[in-house]
Amino acid sequence: MLKQLLFLSYLLFLCGCKQQKKESLPLESTPKNVDIAYAKGFSIEKKASGITILKILTPWPNAEASFTYALIPREKQAFITLDKNEYDAIISVPIENIVVTSTTHIPALEALGELDKLIGFSDTKYVSSKAARKRIDTGQIKELGINESLNTEAVLALQPDLVVGFGVSGSNSAYETLQRSQIPVIYNGDWVEETPLGKAEWIKFFAPFFKKETEANTIFYEIEKSYVDAKKIAETAHTVPTVLSGALYKDVWYLPGGKSWAANFLKDANANYIWKETPESGSLSLSWESVLVVAKNAEYWIGPAQFKSYTEMESSSAHYLQFNAFKNKKVYTFAKTVGETGGNLYYELAPQRPDLVLKDLIHILHPGLLPEHKPFFFKPLN
Repeated sequence: MLKQLLFLSYLLFLCGCKQQKKESLPLESTPKNVDIAYAKGFSIEKKASGITILKILTPWPNAEASFTYALIPREKQAFITLDKNEYDAIISVPIENIVVTSTTHIPALEALGELDKLIGFSDTKYVSSKAARKRIDTGQIKELGINESLNTEAVLALQPDLVVGFGVSGSNSAYETLQRSQIPVIYNGDWVEETPLGKAEWIKFFAPFFKKETEANTIFYEIEKSYVDAKKIAETAHTVPTVLSGALYKDVWYLPGGKSWAANFLKDANANYIWKETPESGSLSLSWESVLVVAKNAEYWIGPAQFKSYTEMESSSAHYLQFNAFKNKKVYTFAKTVGETGGNLYYELAPQRPDLVLKDLIHILHPGLLPEHKPFFFKPLN
């Protein structure tokens, strides 16, 4: 009987110690904000308990909704209890596998050395990364349909720790199905950012899921420095060339708005983008006549949609022949830089490497400032 009492006392002592340890974690301590210098769409807070609070502030354009996620270190999850009603998802980190839905997500995983955690992707034919294509070809990354109608059965079969999605609104039945099945879906709004460095900074969004915050900070710092240094070089140019952009699609000329990502590149390259004063952060829809009136004499034409040659443009519309940039063979496109399955590398990698885009533009618009630079995305039409 004495031994039994001693054993019972020992068990109660152990339970008391565990309960005391659980209650002693400083869950409500003052959070430390992670430095986000350019991106406007997310924030990260680090609590002393080890919990990371990730907030998505702008998941899509003009969004009224925001999302809050809690990331708990696996080694501490047994001692931490959170109110599920306060968070849109609670995830144990580091995660062991992941599904993403945009090609812009892939370069961040690759840069962080976590591409081997990617087990599924929506519409794999558009992926250009050589490393990712190798994993697709060997079946390590599964085809999951398209983002708007993700194959939920295929995702459920994979049982990923996390699905990183994106949306133009808060309505996606596939995401709702996955969430009801206890698979966390987190919105990524990198595509909503208006500034080149703002998009690139979303590598910090992925870092906490893999406990790679230090690595992400180092990678972004190097990109930021490269971009800022290139911008300073552009500022030394003696001329500011005028630039036209976009092309016709079914009698409508689509081109970047003055506050858009593309327009900000041209601004930082010290170019005079003709529509720089327009307030739109997306695209403009104009008639070809109105474009001709203001841009006929533009010196350069940057980004003529998906055209790769002057012959293609002339066959598509005779209106293009009226522009001086076309006549003088000063049209440059990103459509020629593609992956082995035809995916456009600009759409995939440019958000992650804005410094390469900026250097391309400086090399084109200010010949002589970056004589050693070899164009990566933007190249002259055939």
